[in-house]
Amino acid sequence: MVKVTVWNENRHEQKNPVVREVYPEGIHGVIAAFLQEAGFHTKTATLDEPEHGLTDAVLEETDVLIWWGHLAHDEVNDVVVEKVKQCVLDGMGLIVLHSGHFSKIFKALMGTSCDLKWREADEKERLWVVAPSHPIVEGIGEFIELEKEEMYGEHFDIPAPDELVFTSWFEGGEVFRSGCTYTRGNGKVFYFRPGHETYPTYHNKDIQRVIMNGVKWAHPVDRKRPIYGNAEPLERIAVKN
Repeated sequence: MVKVTVWNENRHEQKNPVVREVYPEGIHGVIAAFLQEAGFHTKTATLDEPEHGLTDAVLEETDVLIWWGHLAHDEVNDVVVEKVKQCVLDGMGLIVLHSGHFSKIFKALMGTSCDLKWREADEKERLWVVAPSHPIVEGIGEFIELEKEEMYGEHFDIPAPDELVFTSWFEGGEVFRSGCTYTRGNGKVFYFRPGHETYPTYHNKDIQRVIMNGVKWAHPVDRKRPIYGNAEPLERIAVKN
């Protein structure tokens, strides 16, 4: 069974009654619930827990880590960020959602500012599938339409994705690379854009399906990891005069 840890800073839920109404169990709670229902083994972790809930024991038992953050990126301890980064390089999958584009872990893995344009105006969003054979879009139609979402617009300062899975169009005219995959070391990273905290985006069945597909895609490959460093020869090296 795939083991998933859903991380959420869990600050909007404490401060904003609108967010509490939309996600009474927290954003992490709703994501963990639909993943659990789909057969994944899930646990949650939040910013204010010791070590942000990402202890060595938790990370060792995590195949895929899902990350949602917004208000408190700077409060995430650099030691924890480095641990998570090393886990990804060692093979753990990472799914970064919405405003997690500015998280320390995503910026550390991308090596860029990860900045973008944004606007809150209750705009319609269409997430167009631009990689129709990709496993992340299994069961999804030509596009996903969200009645209201926060706008993110180009230029999105990220490295060119290994694979671009979704491109969004917004009612105000902007477009955005909304579904991007990367490999980093032995691990796989999926950035998925929608999920502003005041909208019921994570209750949408298509959005849930994409996240479930993303977990399956990002799950570590079952193989021995490559060995790095000085290596003994596999064959006899002939002595040359």
